[in-house]
Amino acid sequence: MPYFAAVFAQTDEGWMAAEADLAESETSEDVTDLLREAALESSGGTVVLLVEENDAWFGVLRLDGEEDPRIFLSDGAAAHNSALGGLLSELLLDQTEPAADGDPLGEPALLADLGTDEAGLLRLSERAVPTDALTDIAEHAGFTEELDSLRI
Repeated sequence: MPYFAAVFAQTDEGWMAAEADLAESETSEDVTDLLREAALESSGGTVVLLVEENDAWFGVLRLDGEEDPRIFLSDGAAAHNSALGGLLSELLLDQTEPAADGDPLGEPALLADLGTDEAGLLRLSERAVPTDALTDIAEHAGFTEELDSLRI
């Protein structure tokens, strides 16, 4: 299961980035803890986790302060059929219906204030290769250089 995951934390000086190792995460609380640790290191700013698996789907998790993380999965069925995606979809507490193949799950408006509005995120989930979608998200939010440095 090749995947890419990176966490981006907003600071007063810009964005701080680190590759995220989700292989050790056994529960959705482990993923939430990873985001909370990044928030502490960045003085409590916004934290975004970008995940892409096998160029099949991508996910975005966002944590603001003490709130619960919000999530968007580009293809809920594909994500749910993978161990990593299943783990992330546990964070969708209000989602009771399984997604049809190709349908996104979660909150498509979670990045609106970071430059990718709801329509844009839905468009990326429908048309973009997941790697390209993450690049587009990073470009609009202002952490393209940080993302590129982790992909090298």
